[in-house]
Amino acid sequence: MKKFIILPLIVVSVFYLYSNLTGAPLLIGNKEKSVLRTNSEEYRKHLNDLDKYYSTKKLGSFFESGKTVFRLFAPQAEKTLLVTFTSASDSAGQTYDMIKDKDGVWETSIDGDKTGLLYGYKVFNDSANYYNPNLCIDPYSKAVASYNTYYSPRKSVVVNESNFDWEGDKWIQRKWSDLIIYEMHIKDQTAHPSSGAKQPGTYMGLTEKGIKGGIDYIKSLGVNTVELLPAQEFANIEIPYKDSVRGRYNNWNPYERNHWGYMTAAFFAPEAYYCHSDKEIQWNKWEGESAEQINAFKNLVKNFHKEGIAVMMDVVYNHISEYEIGNLKEIDKEYYFRLNDKGNFISESGCGNDFKTERPMARRMILESILYWMQEYHVDGFRFDLGKLIDWETLETILHEAQKINPKVVFVAEPWGGGYDPKGFSLRGWGSWNDQIRNGIKGENPYNGLGWIFGHWQGDNNFERIRSYVNGTLITDQNGLFQRKEHSVNYLESHDDLSFGDFVRIATKEVDPNRIIKNVDSNAVLSPLQLKLNKLGAAFLLTSQGITMIHAGQEFARSQVVSFNSPVNDTTKGRIDHNAYNKDNETNYINYNHADLNKELVDYYRGLIAIRNKFSAFRNAEYEDIKFFQLENNPFGLGYTVDYSGDKFVVLFNAGQERESEFNLPEGEWEVLANFKSAGTNAIGVITDKAVIPATSCLILKRK
Repeated sequence: MKKFIILPLIVVSVFYLYSNLTGAPLLIGNKEKSVLRTNSEEYRKHLNDLDKYYSTKKLGSFFESGKTVFRLFAPQAEKTLLVTFTSASDSAGQTYDMIKDKDGVWETSIDGDKTGLLYGYKVFNDSANYYNPNLCIDPYSKAVASYNTYYSPRKSVVVNESNFDWEGDKWIQRKWSDLIIYEMHIKDQTAHPSSGAKQPGTYMGLTEKGIKGGIDYIKSLGVNTVELLPAQEFANIEIPYKDSVRGRYNNWNPYERNHWGYMTAAFFAPEAYYCHSDKEIQWNKWEGESAEQINAFKNLVKNFHKEGIAVMMDVVYNHISEYEIGNLKEIDKEYYFRLNDKGNFISESGCGNDFKTERPMARRMILESILYWMQEYHVDGFRFDLGKLIDWETLETILHEAQKINPKVVFVAEPWGGGYDPKGFSLRGWGSWNDQIRNGIKGENPYNGLGWIFGHWQGDNNFERIRSYVNGTLITDQNGLFQRKEHSVNYLESHDDLSFGDFVRIATKEVDPNRIIKNVDSNAVLSPLQLKLNKLGAAFLLTSQGITMIHAGQEFARSQVVSFNSPVNDTTKGRIDHNAYNKDNETNYINYNHADLNKELVDYYRGLIAIRNKFSAFRNAEYEDIKFFQLENNPFGLGYTVDYSGDKFVVLFNAGQERESEFNLPEGEWEVLANFKSAGTNAIGVITDKAVIPATSCLILKRK
């Protein structure tokens, strides 16, 4: 039985009921509204009545008919002022009255093109600081200047978006089943000295040519898509350690940083921090004022596209930045957020405030943000963080409208948050992360929850379940999840939790997670058993139907040892980290010297990726094209044939055995593309009659 978290909503239609069999039913053509549960009938009615506010006017700042126009949706404000500044550091600015229309939109204008002008809004509403409200950024800001401190005060920047030369670039359009995604962090990819980048940790450093790391390295792996961890402007700094800010006491984060970026501050603006190659963030300083981050991000996309690599963004619309001042919480808390019967924030996201995506203007903002990144930045796809916290109607609308612009735009979700429903996403044409293949193949944890590659059946795993993963975990199979295989994002490692390499290190008991690791280079080197397990997992992943995703460094079994090179007093230094979200240091930075130490594994990944790219059988075979069998006297052995598009393959896995297994091959000569040692598109041998598969390894064979 699944455990559910009950959303604080009274659902008024059976169409909103969760279905354990098929996922939540579609809402298209049946757009009924949900209402907020409250003990106060009057307050409930007040909150529901806010849905009446809706406008189609263009929002934000823009140049039109000789004037720079400023528009803000703030339906409950009693008064709103535009405040402009000549520089980010100005404490006082020039104020302009704004006029409100019947739909809740405030507007004013200034003569001339005010590109480069900094501005914000003073929104007077029913709040504790009514007489002196904080300066709020424009929710439609295309660039933001931020002051690096706990409260993250910001100013919006008026920008001109028509001055970038795309050189004819547009989207890279692929079938979803052809995607091999490399999930990565913009700074981490080149911040380590081993990358050789002249501008380490930046948009620019990531696309430098002729260096060890960055775009050349990513292209050399053969992946065809990068997925960027959050790059919309976010709150880099958390509240002070062992101190309180805004009612929260920080006893968890001695670094006082949010490095990964899952605290979005502006849905339309690229993160300014990635324009600077400083090792550490510069506290108590402004950044982003020049808006150079706009062209820097566009250049990143253009350069990846030149290499044939698509760009996806990890986006966070389920909540906004928790601690900072001057955002939607102060513009209109009741309109934009899910609240309880006391008017307090609901936090099923675990991040302080859940965005009320079902509000008409909140839905419009999310949709327009997605379309903006597609049209203005040529972004090819999106991964939605905690996607289940976004209401179905919004998700359906996004896909429908985005496909009008780019029919092959990619949408995948993390199918958690207020429930778990990959089936519901698949019904709507969305992909989602497949935790079944992750847990079934690797395991849920490295202590007492090992998976198939270790010779264990995790949970209700069995031979039939392992078989279903090969086919794309389709609903036609036992406990399947997806309507179509290309909705299954197959992965063994993501930014969350232990890296696959560290999972294996701990699971084999060759590394003690409680031990201080003083020599990170020695720890990085894989033992023979660790190498075999990493290869076996990779081989299963890259021969399974669906979308393939690997995380940066997975190809060399990256180890995330908490860095000693930090002034922060962290008692976990030297130990393996399972949640490095707050560490802007070598804990997260990609160490290319470690890729050299484990070159055999890197080459193995390259070979498997080349096989998947060359032979469409591993991406596009139909269900009936794949025939399974179990290796004799080996409960953890798996074999199958794939007969597709004129090619025939035999794939054999020997998992969890201390001895080799033998298999009688179909008639003919079979080229060995992958074995326990190496993998690639060129045959490394030819065999007939019988195949011998060593323990903890695989064979990929192609009919000659």
